[in-house]
Amino acid sequence: MAEIADLLRTGRARLVDAGHTTLALESRFDLAYNAAHALCLAALRAKGYRAANRCYIVFQALPHTLGLGPEVWRVLDLCHNKRNLGEYEGMLEVDERLVKDLIAATQKVADALSAV
Repeated sequence: MAEIADLLRTGRARLVDAGHTTLALESRFDLAYNAAHALCLAALRAKGYRAANRCYIVFQALPHTLGLGPEVWRVLDLCHNKRNLGEYEGMLEVDERLVKDLIAATQKVADALSAV
C-alpha cells in the first residue's frame, strides 16, 4: 500500500505543478505526462496488476481499472507517443492545446481515483 500511496502523492503533486503556466510548455507536458503515468500505475496496482516496465498499458487499462473511456486513454496514449519522440528522437512537438488536454485527462484519472 505504501507504493500506491507514493504513486498517488507524486502524481497529484506533478499534476498541480503542470498547471503552472509560468513554466515552459515542454516542462508542463513532462510534469502532466509523468503525473498521468503515476496515477494510472497506482490504479493498475490497486487492482493487483504489476507492470514491470514503464509502458502505456497503464493507460489502455483505464476502462478496467477506473472505468474511464477512450476519451481519456486516447489522449494519454497520444502523449505517450509524443513523449517517446521527444525522449528518444529529440522531436518533442507539443502545443498549449495538447498540454491542456493532457492535464484535463490526468485530472479525470485523479478524480476517479479519489472516488474509489
